[in-house]
Amino acid sequence: MALKTKFQYQEDFQHSSQPITTGTSILGLQFDQGVVIAADQLVSYGSMARFRDIQRVHRVNNRTILGCGGDYADYQYVLRMIEQKSIDESAYEDQYEISPSSLHCWLTRVQYNRRSKFDPLWCSWVVGGLDDNNKPFLGLADRLGTAYVSPHISSGFGNYLAIPLLREEYEKRDGKLTETEAIDILKNCLEVLYYRDARSWNKYNLAIVNQQGSKIEGPSSFVANGILLMKFPVMSDYNIFKQ
Repeated sequence: MALKTKFQYQEDFQHSSQPITTGTSILGLQFDQGVVIAADQLVSYGSMARFRDIQRVHRVNNRTILGCGGDYADYQYVLRMIEQKSIDESAYEDQYEISPSSLHCWLTRVQYNRRSKFDPLWCSWVVGGLDDNNKPFLGLADRLGTAYVSPHISSGFGNYLAIPLLREEYEKRDGKLTETEAIDILKNCLEVLYYRDARSWNKYNLAIVNQQGSKIEGPSSFVANGILLMKFPVMSDYNIFKQ
């Protein structure tokens, strides 16, 4: 009888790896009465634009919304836990709903716990809504468990392209944005990302929360500006590539 090896006593190995099906940037912006979160509908399979009608923003309850960038499978996994938490909360019948700050804190703990096990959830979460004092809240938690709160937030490639635009518009108006202005600013940022980020798409959803409640809008789309695209320099335009 052959001796058993150590591999015959162990179950399958699980290791963290690079995500396969991914969504790109999530954008968030506060306005005077609430928060808007925007995300395009593309989930890429590697570098292929495979799934083009995926909603990556979610309405948690009447005062809390969220969006997720990164691995879509991990997003679905955590979203099921969040939905179960909402069901458990409603079972108490105490009229209490999960607040955005509570959800943001919980997601931070979940992300950090998995990161500490060297098996991270490959997601960045943008959480928005109205807190217990009816003030707008907007926060981010990334795959390492790093978290912060800001009136303008982006994940992924939007950190480099969208945040400067969001910050400029927000500071120009001293933070006093209307809902319409906030939506227009986010649409402009989504268009810039569509021109510059190979993993973005021109169809998008908006999650909006205000004093009247929360809702998901879309899918909406915009038409690419061909004239603007022609003005963008390509790599061959730089002298380093010229003999």
